[in-house]
Amino acid sequence: MSDLRQNKHKKFRRRRIILFSIMIPIMLIIMVVSVYATYLYSKGENAFDKAFSSIRDGKGSDLRTKNVVAAKDNMSFLIIGVDDSDVRNFKGNARSDALLYGTLNIKTHALTLLSIPRDSYVLVPGTENSTEQWTKIAHAHAYGGPELSVKTVENTLQLPVDKYVRFNFTSFLEIVDALGGIEVDVPVSFTEQDSKDKAGAITLKKGLQELNGEQALALARTRHIDNDIERGKRQQLVIEAIIKKALQMGSISKYGSIIDTVGNNMKTDMDFETMMSLAKYAINNKDDFKVKSINLKGADSTIDNIYYYQLDNEELHKTANTLAKELDFDLPFPDATNTTGDEVTTDTGIGTETPAVTP
Repeated sequence: MSDLRQNKHKKFRRRRIILFSIMIPIMLIIMVVSVYATYLYSKGENAFDKAFSSIRDGKGSDLRTKNVVAAKDNMSFLIIGVDDSDVRNFKGNARSDALLYGTLNIKTHALTLLSIPRDSYVLVPGTENSTEQWTKIAHAHAYGGPELSVKTVENTLQLPVDKYVRFNFTSFLEIVDALGGIEVDVPVSFTEQDSKDKAGAITLKKGLQELNGEQALALARTRHIDNDIERGKRQQLVIEAIIKKALQMGSISKYGSIIDTVGNNMKTDMDFETMMSLAKYAINNKDDFKVKSINLKGADSTIDNIYYYQLDNEELHKTANTLAKELDFDLPFPDATNTTGDEVTTDTGIGTETPAVTP
């Protein structure tokens, strides 16, 4: 073999070695990602089977005239936060500690969250075990679980609740920790008990910072420093921060831990396929995804020596109409056509926030 042919052969071998040295790691990464994705899919399916709990025998809201298809139609949901920890030792359903009604507008990529104060004075429908009564909306879950909470919110807003998600404090803590913490602009300095009710265990200063699970829970729970409206705003901040972190690519490796939490500590009437459709939609549109927050106006009230938050009916009707527009749903209160104020929009793609405006 001539020197020229030997040199060409050596160059070919070197190129082939270089090619393989590049391709093999790439192929391994593809294989690992594929295996991991299959693992997560199977794990997620099992977890959501465990978490699934239907409240209407698989049927949609009575206020709907047709079925809602996830990620194709605008839809609504109710987030129910409860404290059913071992510390509380509830024998039945606990009262809801947080209620957020959400709408997802598929075309505008906007998620609107309405915080409903737990002490709101509303009409709670009757059940087999309780009579219809005016009381705190938090009592609905204690009387009839997620189903009665959903019925009460639908009755109050005259809007459909297409799906619900109920989580407890354990799942809240674990999700935040599984994400590696969340970034929140804490609006006020405070000291609060931890998840084990240890007094003064958590102290946070006002300002932008990273929060772990216990700190995020303390921010969402604290209510003695002001009122339920401000508490609702803080809960919205935390939910928005969780959504933003979950949509970041760096959180994909954490999904396995989050899935474990979902199966163990959450209940929902969303099946796995619905959750997958919504997750894919959110990830595909994460750069344009926006979170808008709305709060209910009202006033402190005492009835029979019991504290309630008396909702302002006119503002309630305006708020319901605002949410109806997000759902492309008939206005439930056509005589109150103006939209509500106190709306804040957060762009999860770039993390900016606009001041509250009154449309």
